[in-house]
Amino acid sequence: MPLKARILNPAMSQAKMSTKAEMPEAQPGDEPDDVLFNTLYGARTIELNRPRKLNSLNGSMARKIIQSLMEWEKSQMANVIIMFGAGEKAFCAGGDVAALAQYNTEGPSGQQKSKDYFGLEYQLDHLIATYPKPYIALMDGITMGGGVGLSVHAPFRIATERTMFAMPETTIGFFPDVGGSFFLPRLDGQIGTYLALTSERLKGVNAFYAGIATHYIDSSTLSSLTSRLAELVFKDYTPLPERHAIIDSTIQEFTTGLPPHEPILLAGPLRAAIDRCFAHDTIPDILAALESENTDWSRATLKTLHERSPTSVKVALRQMRLGRSWTIAETFQREYHIAAKFMQHPDFVEGVSARLIRKPPTTPVWNPRTLETTEDAVTEEFFRVEGEGRLPLFRQGRAADYEEYPHAWIGLPREREVETFVRDGGRSKKDVMQEFLGRRGSKMGAREKVGEILERMTVEREGAKGRRELVWKME
Repeated sequence: MPLKARILNPAMSQAKMSTKAEMPEAQPGDEPDDVLFNTLYGARTIELNRPRKLNSLNGSMARKIIQSLMEWEKSQMANVIIMFGAGEKAFCAGGDVAALAQYNTEGPSGQQKSKDYFGLEYQLDHLIATYPKPYIALMDGITMGGGVGLSVHAPFRIATERTMFAMPETTIGFFPDVGGSFFLPRLDGQIGTYLALTSERLKGVNAFYAGIATHYIDSSTLSSLTSRLAELVFKDYTPLPERHAIIDSTIQEFTTGLPPHEPILLAGPLRAAIDRCFAHDTIPDILAALESENTDWSRATLKTLHERSPTSVKVALRQMRLGRSWTIAETFQREYHIAAKFMQHPDFVEGVSARLIRKPPTTPVWNPRTLETTEDAVTEEFFRVEGEGRLPLFRQGRAADYEEYPHAWIGLPREREVETFVRDGGRSKKDVMQEFLGRRGSKMGAREKVGEILERMTVEREGAKGRRELVWKME
């Protein structure tokens, strides 16, 4: 049965969601203050409190957060959930992969510990992705790996001038997990594939332009914003989309403008080159396309790809192509099996050890060593999950699964929205701009984002009565 058919088949869907996760219990060795919870009027705050480790996520933190979220879901007093990181450096720099690499050296029993951690992390990420109350992530500082899982599926993701986003997994012999299979392929064009394979970083406002964040504000206003959000009161019968609209307009009150000297990075000729090169479905074709570009950027990107784990790069590309058809629940269930197989692969321990444990860091020795010697059959093995149990999830039913983010309207306009509107025909540049500024309530950044899309992807022609109309460029 084709993948798409299996996703939409009710029987398959019922079987997939037949098991529910059990509430995690505290374990010996859990730190008492690695995550802090607070109540401020109608707000419930979650503070990731490991600043010396850049608030990296561990099992102790995940267990506490799950328990609190499940309790707040039932509380009529909890209106808004706000997550942030302690200190000024990081929201969350990822999972504690150094501990997982150490587990893996202990053989099958240690690999099972790592697998259990990923199961717990993905259960938390899915809970956030389908949470029935407004959830806001303050992505102030480093937001990578596991920190992305705690934020990117939320309806509100606030970037600041200190935001540093990346999915760095291919640098350590892993794959872009925490729901990367879902959110990365749904970014504009081939941006997601580019970020997944290269581990490229996006700083500050460019995380906002790329669709990673839904809002951009100055870090100095975060405290005032939190206080204002805590004052919001909703009637019990107010539907979630209306609550989201109120929060969206509240956040926009705290915007202080876009940084004047930071244009959209993934734009113009660079963005066009990314879409050309990373649209291919095989690594050899991507490498050949980069070679044919023959620019400083393409040469640097080729060098980057050859430095990453060959297995990780090939798995990530396959993941990007398959993930576009996965639902949000299926994403975490499938990633659970992929992660388990990486725990048995030598590249994860080698990558983490070389990059993060050894002092000074060393160059990893991958196995296989090059993209050219990594066979496709090796890649396919990571996606074989037939006969294995599915990861149980905390939230079940239709509200706990979807094929597109139900809150996608909160962020900046997406390129495919603009394309659909332009292709309807008879639209001038002014028409398009007015339409999307209207849809987004004149949201800060919408004019710049739509303007870049129109500049890169449309041409003007003379229409009826001499009126200038836009035409979408043919691929």
